[in-house]
Amino acid sequence: MKFGIIKERKSPPDRRVVFSPEKLAETKAQFPQADFVVESSDIRVFSDDEYRKQGIEVTNDVSDCDVLLGVKEVPLEHLIPNKKYFYFSHTIKKQPYNRKLLVDMLNKNIEMYDHETIVKQSNSRLIGFGRYAGLVGAYNGFRALGIRDGLFQLPKVETLADLNEVKAELDKITLPNIKIVLSGTGKVAMGAKEILDHLKIKEVSDALYLTSQFTEPVYCMIDVMEYNKRLDGKVGSKSEFYKDPTGYQSNFRPYAKETDYFIAGHFYGNKAPFLFTRKDAKHPDFRINLVADISCDIDGPVASTIRPSTIADPFYGYDPHIETEVAYDADEAITVMAVDNLPCELPKDASEGFGEMFLEHVIPAFFNGDQRGILKRARITTANGELTERFDYLKDYVDGNE
Repeated sequence: MKFGIIKERKSPPDRRVVFSPEKLAETKAQFPQADFVVESSDIRVFSDDEYRKQGIEVTNDVSDCDVLLGVKEVPLEHLIPNKKYFYFSHTIKKQPYNRKLLVDMLNKNIEMYDHETIVKQSNSRLIGFGRYAGLVGAYNGFRALGIRDGLFQLPKVETLADLNEVKAELDKITLPNIKIVLSGTGKVAMGAKEILDHLKIKEVSDALYLTSQFTEPVYCMIDVMEYNKRLDGKVGSKSEFYKDPTGYQSNFRPYAKETDYFIAGHFYGNKAPFLFTRKDAKHPDFRINLVADISCDIDGPVASTIRPSTIADPFYGYDPHIETEVAYDADEAITVMAVDNLPCELPKDASEGFGEMFLEHVIPAFFNGDQRGILKRARITTANGELTERFDYLKDYVDGNE
């Protein structure tokens, strides 16, 4: 079996890659029965020569590969028929802008494995860039705070070499006595927590956070059962909420009354209550004036996130009174950081971390008969141009009926 690391061709350019040179050499050593090649790229964070130095072949033609590994969507004209592909296709939520991509893969008899669908039997994800989204998102929020309030100047993450440099910059700043709430407990939230803990911000309990003021910065980490409650007043259950959230309502208002900086690191499921609405943001008790929305669901659970922002221009303001975008430092505005491709700012670390997960969970499945069902669960389309049973719900989307 021959694996090819493909060149990223989506615009704007993405410098990440599935395997760093060192991790690909390790993979090659562990699975000598497989061949690995790298498609030449002048964009990638690792140069072609770095792969060559590890004994990896670099080529301009990957058409003889069986499995092609990428990060972002492959432009239609570069999809090679009758191959197995791994990348983030952004199709499984029926994203309108990528319907043609899924249709084209079906027409070209491509077996598609989305990184997002590589999951355990319990459906929890095994690989992703979540930690790095959390790290960069939390940092960017502090960068916005420093610039907006004239407190300090943090450089953009994309100008720094790696995570060590990011943390070194944080060591130079002094924070005011702000209260921070972080939603979520997954990889994204844990990445954001890593930044908060590096800054030595004290973590406090919900009870203390909601009832006390402090003379130093503090943060509180909240999960779905903290910021949601049952409509009937009974005690909620996390597993029940994930199965059907319709019997719940938001319980975020008590936190919004006590918070200066909100880091949105949660996963938002369909039909779940919004954390705060546009009406909520108008309330006189609503205290939040800075949001780092790492989840970045537009016009969704975080009302101030009305559009994604970009690495080049990461901040904007949301005026809750007129419900529109304003300057990020405008009076009474909520400053919003909603970059939707945060790991791209830390491509080296993100790629190294991703490769570790891919080697642990995915590559072995090709050589052990897929013992854990990783490939079976992840496969969206078949070599016969059909949707798999697990993703048959996409049929109307493919047919253009949704």
